[in-house]
Amino acid sequence: MTVLVTGGAGYIGSHVVRLLEERGDGVVVVDDLSNGVLARIGAHPLERIDLSAADAEDALTDVLLRHDVDSVIHFAAKKQVGESVEHPVWYYRQNVSGLANLLAAMQRTEVGALVFSSSAAVYGMPDVPMVHEDIECRPINPYGQTKLIGEWMIDNAIRATGLRAAKLRYFNVAGAGWDDLADTAVMNLIPIVLDRLAAGKAPIVFGDDYPTPDGTCIRDYVHVKDLAEAHIAALDYLAMGEPAETVFNVGTGQGASVNEVIVAIAESTGQAVVPEMGDRRAGDPPQLVADVSRIAAELSWKAEYGLDEIVRSAVRARG
Repeated sequence: MTVLVTGGAGYIGSHVVRLLEERGDGVVVVDDLSNGVLARIGAHPLERIDLSAADAEDALTDVLLRHDVDSVIHFAAKKQVGESVEHPVWYYRQNVSGLANLLAAMQRTEVGALVFSSSAAVYGMPDVPMVHEDIECRPINPYGQTKLIGEWMIDNAIRATGLRAAKLRYFNVAGAGWDDLADTAVMNLIPIVLDRLAAGKAPIVFGDDYPTPDGTCIRDYVHVKDLAEAHIAALDYLAMGEPAETVFNVGTGQGASVNEVIVAIAESTGQAVVPEMGDRRAGDPPQLVADVSRIAAELSWKAEYGLDEIVRSAVRARG
């Protein structure tokens, strides 16, 4: 098997590349290195392509044929919510046009299996504590909209071309499977807290008056290595033939509050952490936890690591 991993030099993509390498699969990486790190992909071939560029379809077609690719895992996309609000047209061009070019190249070369990096952002602000894949999706920002449109595009390709695809909706990804594959972006709660502690600053908690046990928001944190394993499970699921389901939540099914995460960081670092309380952020639901029954039933996948392991690995990888 030869797998094309778009965005394979990024945080999540590099974990999947490492797992594919460990089990002996062929890997080729497509990444424009706008956010990726070249050292993360080791000796695997790298094709530097901007998937949204006008010539991307032809470039991808050449890569798929030249490397005899039979399946694709697609990570390459922009993913900052705030940035998507400020630059919505650019986000549509990057995420939607990039996927369109990839799907067109796959159709031209008859590559028939795709695992798509989607997001819990497609749900928006669901009014249920446990989020099942079948609830109505109402994304509240351009980033989430591009991911949902991507899912629609893939569904249409399934109907039109017989593509086999799995769309994985991630919840809150954190930690590090290997120390050299740490999350270097300071965009999510754990790296944000660690970054502020390293700078001698107190972390800020945005709202402590939510209807939760300790007043802070509850989220489902999934270890990045568990998430990477889910992609491998999805790839194997597609190799078995026509998939019974195509969209899957990836989380633990367990929630942790912001305060609980900060306590875990304090225990792991040995530092006293006294957060500052700030105002609520617009659009933050009190609780967002994945219903993971479908991925367990169909892919036989279950998260192995909990919050303490996630935090310890993030602290260790940060050095």
